This record gives sequence, C-alpha cells and structure tokens, in this order.
Amino acid sequence: MKNSKKICLVVVCCVLFFFKNNIQAQQFSEIQINAKIDSVLSLLTLEEKVAMCHAQSKFSTPGVGRLGIPEVWMSDGPHGVRGEINWDDWGYAGWTNDYITAFPALTCLAATFNPSIAKAYGISVGEEAKYREKDVLLGPGVNIYRTPLNGRNFEYMGEDPFLASTMVVPYIKGVQQNGVAACVKHYALNNQELWRDHISVEVSERALYEIYLPAFKAAVQQGHVWSIMGAYNQFRGQHTTHNEMLMNKILKEDWAFDGVVISDWGSTHNTKEAALYGLDMEMGTGTDGLTTSTQNAYDFYYLANPFLKMLKEGTIEEAVVDDKVRRILRLMYRTNMSNNSSFGRINNQEHLDVARKIAGEGIVLLKNKNSFFPINPNKEITIAIIGENATKSLTVGGGSSELKAKNEISPLEGLKNRYKNATIIHAKGYASGPSQYDRVVEPTDDLENLKKEAIEVASKADVVLFFGGLNKNHLQDCEGGDRQSFGLPFGQDELIDEILKVNANTGVILVSGNAVEMPWVDNVSAVMQTWYLGSEAGNAMADVISGDVNPSGKLPFSFPKKLTDNAAHSFGEMSYPGDSITQYYKEGILVGYRWHETKKIKPLFAFGEGLSYTNFEISNIGTAKKTYSKDEEIVVSATVSNTGNFDGLEVVQIYVGKSKSKVERALKELKGFKKIMVKKGESETVEISINVNDLAFYDETISDWNLEKGGYVIYVGNASNNISKEIKISIQ
Repeated sequence: MKNSKKICLVVVCCVLFFFKNNIQAQQFSEIQINAKIDSVLSLLTLEEKVAMCHAQSKFSTPGVGRLGIPEVWMSDGPHGVRGEINWDDWGYAGWTNDYITAFPALTCLAATFNPSIAKAYGISVGEEAKYREKDVLLGPGVNIYRTPLNGRNFEYMGEDPFLASTMVVPYIKGVQQNGVAACVKHYALNNQELWRDHISVEVSERALYEIYLPAFKAAVQQGHVWSIMGAYNQFRGQHTTHNEMLMNKILKEDWAFDGVVISDWGSTHNTKEAALYGLDMEMGTGTDGLTTSTQNAYDFYYLANPFLKMLKEGTIEEAVVDDKVRRILRLMYRTNMSNNSSFGRINNQEHLDVARKIAGEGIVLLKNKNSFFPINPNKEITIAIIGENATKSLTVGGGSSELKAKNEISPLEGLKNRYKNATIIHAKGYASGPSQYDRVVEPTDDLENLKKEAIEVASKADVVLFFGGLNKNHLQDCEGGDRQSFGLPFGQDELIDEILKVNANTGVILVSGNAVEMPWVDNVSAVMQTWYLGSEAGNAMADVISGDVNPSGKLPFSFPKKLTDNAAHSFGEMSYPGDSITQYYKEGILVGYRWHETKKIKPLFAFGEGLSYTNFEISNIGTAKKTYSKDEEIVVSATVSNTGNFDGLEVVQIYVGKSKSKVERALKELKGFKKIMVKKGESETVEISINVNDLAFYDETISDWNLEKGGYVIYVGNASNNISKEIKISIQ
C-alpha cells in the first residue's frame, strides 16, 4: 500500500512538472482529466483548497505555486476584452498594450438572427482574450429583456428565449475553441439594475422555466459552457449567486453542469449558503471595505477564512470544498493547463472585418418612406449630420462592458469617408455631459446655442441625418441604474420637431440598446436602429446608409408605443420596479411580443420586424404532413423570392401557437428561423425543423414539461406581425 502511494505521488508530480515547463501533450479526454484532478486533489492542503475558491485580486484567483497550479485570470468582455484593471481597486492600470477591437453590443448580434455570425464573434473575441492571457471571459449575457428601462439591456440578446438560446451557443463554442472559458451571465432573473443587489424576484415556475432559464440551459447543455456567473438579485428571498434551487437543483443536478459558478463582483452574502448552495469562486466581495485598506483583505471573503473555519470545525464537510476545487481544476485543464498553444490575436484586420459585418447585419431599418434610404454616395448633395451621437465615443462607459478600443470610427467620420462627393455639415444639436458610471454629469455646453446651430444647419441641407438615441452614461444604457423615462433624453424629441419645421427630408438614426418612445415617428422620412456598434461603427453605418450593405437586421425585442403598453409596466409598481424589497413578475410568460399579440396591444415596432432595400415574397409554404407524434421533426419548407433590385438577406421566422390549450398560452412563440441570401430576381428554398417536444409547456402541477395533444398553428413569415401563411397541424 505504501509503495503504491509513493508511485501515485511520483506520477502526479511528473504530470505537474510536465505542465509547469510547458511541454506539449495530447489533449486529455474527460476521463483522463478526472483522474488527474483526483490525483492533484490528494496533494492539496485544506488551506490551499480554500484559497482557490476566492479572489486574490480584482480579477484573479490564486494558484498553488508549489504544485505548479496556475492562477486563474478573468476579464470583463461580452463585447471585447476590458482594459487592464489595478490589482486592488477599480482604477485602470494605465497599460499601453491593452487596446482591443470593440465588437458590437449583444443586442446587435441578436438582431442579426444569424448563428454563424455569432460563432465568428465568439472566435474573434476569444482570440483577443487569449492574446491578453485571460482564462475566463465574463460573458455573454442572456438575461431576458423585460422592460425597456433596464440599463443593461444592451448587453443581452433580447426578449425571446429561443432567439437568445440559438445565438448564445455558437458564441460560446467560438470563444472556448481558443482555450478561453466563456462565462454566461447573470444567472438568473437579473432583469433590472435598480436595486439589483437586493431586490427579490417572485416569478411563477412556468415563467422561470419557459422564459428566463432556456438560454442558460442551452448554454450548458448545447454550448457546454465552462463557467457561469451568479446574479446580484434574490429569487424568492435567497440570493441567486448561492440559491439552493437555481444552483444545486436546476444547474448542477438537472442540467448536469460540470463547470465553475463564479459570483458577480460583490454578489456573495453568506458563508454557509455560498458553501452549500453552488458557488465555486467568490469574486469582488467588499467585506467591510477591506479589499482596499487591509493587508491580506481577500482572506476575509465569505469563502476564505470563514469557510476554512467552518471546514475545520466540521460544520461543513470537506467534500464540499473538494467539489469546488474539482470544478476549478477542470476549468484549468480546459484553459490554462490545456495544451492549447495558441497565442491569440488582437486588433487584426480580420477581427475588424467581423465587427463590421456583425454591425452591418444587425442594423435594423424600421421606416423608409419614399425610399429615403439608401442615399446615393455619388450624388453631389448637402447632408446635415446632427446629433451628439454622431461624434461621441460609445465604446467607453456603460459599466463593466466598457472598452478600450484601439480605434473607433464615429458615424460622422464613416460618412465623410464614404460620401466624397457630398458636402457634409455637422452640428452637435444636444449634449449629455461626460460619461460617468455612477452619476449624471451635467453638460457644460450652451444648450440653446447648440439647438439654434442645429436648426440653421438643417435648413441648409438637402438631407438631414439625425443621430440620436441614448448613450452609455449613468441612467442611460449603463450598468448600475435604470433609465428614468421612456422618451429620448437631452431634449432630442423637441429638437427633432424643430428640425422638421425647416427640413422635412429628415431621417433618424437611433443609437441605443433599448426601445425608445417616438412621438415624431409619423413625421420623419426614415428610422434606423443601429445599436452600439464598436470599433467599426461609423463604417458599418455608412455601409448601410449608402446601400453598400442591404439592411437585414430584425428587432430582438418589441418597441411599445408607450411605456404602459409593456407587460411589466402594465401591472404597476410592484411588477416594476417593486418596492425595493420584492417585485412580482405578474405578466408570467407573456413577455414582449407574447404580451402584445395575446392582449392585442399593437406595438410601435414588433419583434422580428426589419425592412430591406429590396422586396421579398415567401411562398410555397408547407409541411410534409399534418399529424405528428412525440420526438418527431416538423419540417417547414418555403420559397423566398427576391422581387426587388438589390441582393439581400432575409430571415424566415417560424412561430407556433396552441389552439384550445388547457393552460394560458401566448398567441404564438418563435420556434425556428433561418437567414438566407437571395440575389435579386432569384428564389431560394429554405427548410426549418422544429422538434415536437419543443412545443411542450412547463406544467406546474407535475413540475415537468408537458406536451399537449391536439391542434397547433404554425405561422410562417418575416416578422412576428407579418405572417405569410398559417398551417394547422395536430399532435397525437
């Protein structure tokens, strides 16, 4: 027995030495990894195990130097790798080699309705994280868009769980093929920033399973994500970062998640719950402010000395910390202890091309009266570019997703580069003040003069392009607070009205991650929703405005006409924002377009809506048969014809509704989509498969999914409000 133990120790030490000296090896199988983890675990002291479960700096956890176990380094980065942060505080380290490519915000990615481009996004941002020597990229975010006031909606993938699920999986796979872990966030129900650190969400189990969990489930079971971040808020009175139901029951037991649960920064609140209810790595806890003022402050974290004390006393079994360390070691074997020898890439032309393509495919044309767009780039005309968002940097700000881009092409710069024959005149028009994370800074500009200048410039132009919307300042599209009104800020609505009095030939280009109220929509010639587009923002906008790129984006969330038309707001303050202690998701499963359609409340612009410079017709729509059984695939086929004058991309969308259901259902729900290129004058055939099992609802009476028999309706179109054909089928 003694000899066998010695042999085991020798083998383990050889393996550790092997990695410590960066010797190349074959990729380990999961069985081999588990065997190595067990061997390493036997060499660790209790103190070393506990140390691996909490931070040693703002963005790293310690390794075990004597065994060659490396540190784990993380970075914010759903839209690009964040600039380097100081060891102990939130200040930037002042490096000169941490500039990166800024990719479009995830709302834009969702608007592409293109999973292949999501894969390219993941690969590119993963390569940049690898170059920056990050082991975990803290993103993507898949919290559901519930209210247009949520300051963090721009980081997420819209209001529909099927869309978010479909887009998140290739993103994850793209990131992780670089040997960098994606970290899907924020699990779960983090659907507002106001009171996010303590508000307790009360939601039905059906809504939880049907609306708020599917994208996380897809990330785990289809994307095989290696880490997940807990959220700040509570669910039914227990913080989600260490929530017995969410973490133990659903994530680790039902979904068999084998990765690491990482706290959001400061979302841990209790040692025993953190230990027993699923948290593996504790980050960012400000225990009595000690992380900035006391030596060895990280030892005061909940999963640090207090955890060690409970383990030594026997209050918590050592098997609990062993499970956490196993998961952490598995993460390391997948990242910084794998044989993936790539050095990554950063700020290369290929990444800029990917960013520009995503931006171009995600821009959504919402109104285009008399073919206002595209604007001929060869025409000798005068174009007035009005609005702060035409020149303001929108890669900085917004909270933890802010970026240190090497370059950022502004809309004004992009249009000047493309429109060489035009006379371009610019006026700021309005001002918002400097970007701040946690406070509103009043502008120092003379606002009345800005307004007068804009009106004068507009009067001299053939065409006016108003660049408005929101920005990434506090109480706009920004972490840490919600918007305080649905209308455009900084006097933009009034300015647009004044501009229209002197020039009716005006198009509005909105830059935002949220829906906004549009009292002027009937009076302007065109409306374009452009999101936060990153490094190539101006070039991508010019691509679409000029017609070099035919717009193909579709809205990933509904634009209500007024705030109370939104489901969450229709039920009053206890539905949103709550009373600071509790809130109730009274709309249940009827989120977004489900609410608008079921309750017959017409939105301003509908989910899935988006115009093109060409015309598409969807015809020959059908299914192979009309009756199906469990586990079968329903294959919907259609012909998409381009009858216009531009080549273009179109998104065929499949929705399904259940007639005469025994439970409340939405009129219809997205169950499939496909984006295809169709050249002008040509047609393409598309087939989209839907598994019958995916038509089930979550039955609270049995705490499981239930597939109802009977009649269903399949809706086929190119937007939730533009259906070409309905097909009736039945499920046996």
